[in-house]
Amino acid sequence: MTLHRVTGSLDGLVSPVLVAAFDGWIDAAGAATGCANQLALGGDTVIEFDSDILTDYRSRRPVLDVIDGVLNEVAWPQLSIRRRRVGERDLLVLVGPEPDFRWRELGEDVAQLALRLGLQGWVTLGAIPAAVPHTRATHVFATASAPGLLGEDVEQGPQGLLRVPSAALSAIELSVMTAGVSCVGFYAQVPHYVGGPFASASIALLEQVERHLGVEVGLGSLPEDALAQRGRLDAAVEGDAATKAYVDQLEAGLAEDRIPSGDDLGAEIERFLRDADGGEPGRPSA
Repeated sequence: MTLHRVTGSLDGLVSPVLVAAFDGWIDAAGAATGCANQLALGGDTVIEFDSDILTDYRSRRPVLDVIDGVLNEVAWPQLSIRRRRVGERDLLVLVGPEPDFRWRELGEDVAQLALRLGLQGWVTLGAIPAAVPHTRATHVFATASAPGLLGEDVEQGPQGLLRVPSAALSAIELSVMTAGVSCVGFYAQVPHYVGGPFASASIALLEQVERHLGVEVGLGSLPEDALAQRGRLDAAVEGDAATKAYVDQLEAGLAEDRIPSGDDLGAEIERFLRDADGGEPGRPSA
């Protein structure tokens, strides 16, 4: 039994590559899914996964619309693949909520699907909270399943052993990689004090995907969103002396083109977990 159903045409795929992002874990400020949704913009949904099997509706409740006192519609969380033709190739974009259950089975399902569709590559998108200021360009580091998959200007890392709680998407990528599909991942560093969307990181990821795949997708409204968000963050920082001092400290200690170490990433993820569990964040969100 598969965990998916085909809802649209998969005929005539040309040089297909799948790009994937899940919300929640490794999607700080929604940057990864923001990039994925821009990549999929205008595409057709061709595959849907079984939310009843994969999702805990008590922790990720569906949205109910009530109109004039009448129950109208329930919008269920949906993990899906959209197909979009860009240039001379087809992009398949897997995006939606991170599954709660059946990760290994889903990984096997997606790996078999990748082989049937003849995928020429897999791209994971992620966004990691980091001790970086919002006033600097978003740094992106990468992973790859084999040497030579990344461009010379792309920084691969972190070096050494990194042991952290896994995302569902990472487990799925490993299954796809084991099936013989070339896999890369791009991860944007997002200031850990940013509480809302951060389009600058989505842009940085999108530019990496465009260069990696040799396609031009377009940024849509992301630049305008990034400019507006920057203005709000600047105003919030200027309005709080402690936050401004903290951002100044981050700027002073920032090394350009710096790949985070495993220890750095582990510390930031632990901070993220503490804050998500209701602990006090290190600095106020903006």
